[in-house]
Amino acid sequence: MSEALMVVCMKPPLFLFALLCVLCGHSFAAIPGAGGWRHEELRRFQAAEANQGVAVDAEFFYAIDNHALGKYRKHTGARVGGWDGPKGGRIQHLNAGLVRDGRLYCAHSNYPKLPAESSVEIWDTATMQPVGQQHFEQPPGSLTWAVQRQGEWFACFAHYKGTSDPARSVVVRYDAQWRRLGSWSFPAELIQRFAGSSASGGAFGPGGGLFVTGHDAKELYMLGLPETGPVLEWTATIPISAEGQAFCWDPVETNLLYSISRRAKEVIVSRV
Repeated sequence: MSEALMVVCMKPPLFLFALLCVLCGHSFAAIPGAGGWRHEELRRFQAAEANQGVAVDAEFFYAIDNHALGKYRKHTGARVGGWDGPKGGRIQHLNAGLVRDGRLYCAHSNYPKLPAESSVEIWDTATMQPVGQQHFEQPPGSLTWAVQRQGEWFACFAHYKGTSDPARSVVVRYDAQWRRLGSWSFPAELIQRFAGSSASGGAFGPGGGLFVTGHDAKELYMLGLPETGPVLEWTATIPISAEGQAFCWDPVETNLLYSISRRAKEVIVSRV
């Protein structure tokens, strides 16, 4: 009896399942597990602006809405300031935020309008007033997050099923002067997990890995930057309590994750 025939005889359900997947054009590649990473929720704070994401510094967290920001004390959740742009104004769709040296950097786009326009909008965290902008000429999508590492910028330009192909989403690497150095796409299996959306949040976190979230799934994905090749390496999938959206790592306790529940209008503090 041939080896192939033995497989059919000994494990027909498994063989038939695999054959069905092949005939239907479906991949049954394994989804990376948590890889030893664990998530523990610690507390939640109400924040009216918790609709797109959250940023954090040593003393405060900043809840982000489409065209509004709220500044809150980290340990009490007390609101101490904010900014609100007019509906229909220049600021249309803020996404992820990052705080560096007293400046809040927020990804911004005109999504769902086309052609896509994208920028990084900058606020002074003391006054909560706009102080600058980095505009992208002919961006490769709608900017959802931009983070720094060792003087370089890494920015995600998203595509969505409603207006484009999510597989066109890309992470672009820039130098300190925003000159393009290279780019990567997301693994096809991860694009499927985005379920028609894209990577809403991204940041380098514990262990130096790049972590991203989707739009709705309660999952945190860990990715590696490949030495060669155009596709990011998906290495871990960590269950979390936030429904996707943009997040940030605490700069003081670097394993603390700040995320949001947009349905509950809450900022979630967790340990990973």
